[in-house]
Amino acid sequence: MTLKTLLTATAVSALVAGAAQAEVKFGALYPFSGGLALLGEESFRGVELAVDEINAAGGIQGEQIELVRGDAVDNNQAIGEARRLISREDVKAILGTYSSSRSIAASQVAELSGIPYFELGAVADEVTGRDLQYLFRTNPTAETMGIMTIDMILDEIAPGLGVEASDLVIGVIHEDSAYGTSVAGHQEEYGAEKGLNIVTVQGYPSSTVDMSSLVLDLKDRSVNIVLQTSYQNDSVLFLNQSAEAGFEPDAIIGGGGGYSLTATEEAVGALMEGVLDVDFTQYAVNTEFTPGLEDFLVAYQNKYGEEPRSGHSLNNYVGAMAVLEGIGAGEGFEPDQIVAAVKAIDIPAGETAAGYGVHFGDQNQNDRAMMMGMQWQGGKLVTVYPRDAAVAEFQIGD
Repeated sequence: MTLKTLLTATAVSALVAGAAQAEVKFGALYPFSGGLALLGEESFRGVELAVDEINAAGGIQGEQIELVRGDAVDNNQAIGEARRLISREDVKAILGTYSSSRSIAASQVAELSGIPYFELGAVADEVTGRDLQYLFRTNPTAETMGIMTIDMILDEIAPGLGVEASDLVIGVIHEDSAYGTSVAGHQEEYGAEKGLNIVTVQGYPSSTVDMSSLVLDLKDRSVNIVLQTSYQNDSVLFLNQSAEAGFEPDAIIGGGGGYSLTATEEAVGALMEGVLDVDFTQYAVNTEFTPGLEDFLVAYQNKYGEEPRSGHSLNNYVGAMAVLEGIGAGEGFEPDQIVAAVKAIDIPAGETAAGYGVHFGDQNQNDRAMMMGMQWQGGKLVTVYPRDAAVAEFQIGD
């Protein structure tokens, strides 16, 4: 072999080796600190597990995925971190973000920069209601949550109590960000359409430290069904102050957030027994409805040494897998190539670990996403609705 041939072969080998180790960067923008850190971190774990799985299988388009974290502790920092991820880290897309208000703020930055933004966990209407070209959402929405809450009252709670649904006295309370306001709005609108007696809709700041006046107002109105869309701290506060005031409605239905967390159940103990919840798919569910869920649980336990703290990790895992595998089937990492690749995603219902499919329709919203109804029974959050996904019966009116 001549020296020229040797040098050429060496250069080619170096290029091949470099290509095998090439990395493509994606931003992971979540609240890793502050009041929403627990569910922000839990959501990120789902993305991290998806990336581990994809990288172990060879990456996407021959490149390993590198996740670059950004801390969206509040709206202003979400904006700043989105700018940093795009301009300094050169990420090809951003995955996030759990909090609706932070997602709305950060995705506007990405849109103006022409960078795809994939929302995997925020539910507010406004997330995909702005005609953005580069914003896609994989998870179910505030409308999904609001409608399912009312359907559970009609299908299960009223019959379980042995009363007409129109005879129930319903109070809607919610934290007042885009998240809680969106869900409560759909509950009020759809509930009125179905003839339910919603006597009050009240918002409050999630940072509140006293809900006693709200609790007493619900009690004075003889409310027997409470719908609360909340985070962890305000869920705990409401349950504790309701008990202190002797307010015992026939049913409390949480809207995700704090009501799905094992940490909330640990904080309030027996007060959580029988409480209902509408949220992303959780873990006590019919696994025939959620193929791949058991493998996800094994991977989670192996990586983090504990059980998942809520279904947010699963939901983000499912969304990230769909999006990243879709990009992997595409033709490059330029923004328009990524958009074309994800618009081609077509996963039927019943083929993901969350039970729903993935297909982006109007406003780039996944039109196959769905939620489920759960209930805290014996210290565990078990699926009770819809019936084909359930692993337990409703416990109402016992």
